[in-house]
Amino acid sequence: MMKPLKTITRILILLCGLAMIPANYVSVWQIQLEAPQYPEGLKMEIWSHKIAGDIDKINGLNHYIGMSLIKEENFPEFKIMPWMIWGFVLLGVLTAAVGKKFMLWIYTTVLVASGAWGMYDFWHWEYEYGHNLDPHAAIKIPGMAYQPPLFGWKELLNFLAGSFPDVGGYLIIVPAFLVVALLMFETFRKK
Repeated sequence: MMKPLKTITRILILLCGLAMIPANYVSVWQIQLEAPQYPEGLKMEIWSHKIAGDIDKINGLNHYIGMSLIKEENFPEFKIMPWMIWGFVLLGVLTAAVGKKFMLWIYTTVLVASGAWGMYDFWHWEYEYGHNLDPHAAIKIPGMAYQPPLFGWKELLNFLAGSFPDVGGYLIIVPAFLVVALLMFETFRKK
């Protein structure tokens, strides 16, 4: 017989799934650039379906060092990310409704695998963006790559680049960690 989830676990799973809904309507990730010539800083906001912020200024600066233009049409992820988030929501609701441990395993696996894929995909984009430079760029520094950090701060010439989750990212990350904790609780609780 399949082991049913505790009522509190089911309620928390439901809340975790529903908490992800706003992630489609706010910025998920942000990249910040700080430099003496930009005391107010520059910011790029990555939403589930678009890029916003100081994109034109960032593209203008990056042109000098040979980086590609940042354009929404270069990101096929924007076509699937909103659907993935809705999938996380629906799978959370379904897991809470079914109330069985095997569904919690499925939900946790989907969240963890999607998170790992998302972080790798973002790192790969940053790598390509920071390493594949136009050889005819106005400014060339031999051996210099301009890959932004995946997470945290990094110096790039006279810029300090920061990369962090934004509100929407936390609305996905925190519930996902809670779902993992709930799976551990349900797996190791006494019968």
